[in-house]
Amino acid sequence: MVEAFVRLLCPECEKDWEETPTDLPDLQKNFSCPDCHATRRLTQFMRTERDLEVVREFQ
Repeated sequence: MVEAFVRLLCPECEKDWEETPTDLPDLQKNFSCPDCHATRRLTQFMRTERDLEVVREFQ
């Protein structure tokens, strides 16, 4: 089985990283960057529309 992942990008410090969709909170919840701790809606950290679609599939 292939594990899904989404690519995230912090709008503040521009850190980019990957997470599994099951490890992420609901799309409407606040999410914080692990480096600079900027807090925004999770949707604002998605790199691409496809990443957003993957998270929606798992929620």
